[in-house]
Amino acid sequence: MTTAATRQIRSVCATRYVTALREGGSLPGLIEADDDGLYVLKFRGAGQGPKVLVAELIAGEIARTLGLRVPEIVIVDLDPELGRAEPDQEIRDLLRASVGVNLGLDYLPGSLAYDPTGAQPPPPDEAAEIIWLDAFVTNVDRTARNPNLLVWHGQTWLIDHGAALYLQHGTANLPDRAEQPFPLIADHVLLTQASSVVAAGERMASRIDAAQIERIVELVPEAWFAADLRPDYVEYLTRRLDHSPVFAAEAESARVA
Repeated sequence: MTTAATRQIRSVCATRYVTALREGGSLPGLIEADDDGLYVLKFRGAGQGPKVLVAELIAGEIARTLGLRVPEIVIVDLDPELGRAEPDQEIRDLLRASVGVNLGLDYLPGSLAYDPTGAQPPPPDEAAEIIWLDAFVTNVDRTARNPNLLVWHGQTWLIDHGAALYLQHGTANLPDRAEQPFPLIADHVLLTQASSVVAAGERMASRIDAAQIERIVELVPEAWFAADLRPDYVEYLTRRLDHSPVFAAEAESARVA
């Protein structure tokens, strides 16, 4: 598997808006691109703005670096002409507000949303690794109500990380908040299916380092946040990695409880 530390994010141009995907609150859309691929498009003009795309890219590429399955992330250039013929006013406005650089996820045809009441869960060690990832990136949105997992060809794929790094939406200095606990991990959809999160943390922390984190943050387009914020994100994530035994123990306590 190619990791974020060694790869570049591909760029494609949207050539056709196919349909809206109304499952999510941010109204993502399915688009066709100039490489003939289909992508789930996350709009920078939606909801909370480009910081959601920052979280989507950083958390997704961290997951990929750690060896977890995430659909390929691409940068999608959106032309102003694309939305002119769109009859839905809400979607047309969204397309206009998102002209330029957006984010796409490779569309997995035939995939099914993970159903915690009936789907086969991932193996216990993999479930624990996903929990560790979500505690690391403070992902508030992997609950039974909204698992943000897909089952494709019998394997579990991670999607929709826009709610991760939620502290970036606050006003306080981001690096200074790196050591904060993450009690919301107790609501994780895979908690009862997982093996030891502490053991998973030992495996996962050995797969990523500060240099890889810096390279991942460098993948974020300049259009999504000010360049002088990059060091804050790098420092925040590096500090959090250094203190990973703390949040791993917190997640393990929630699991055994």
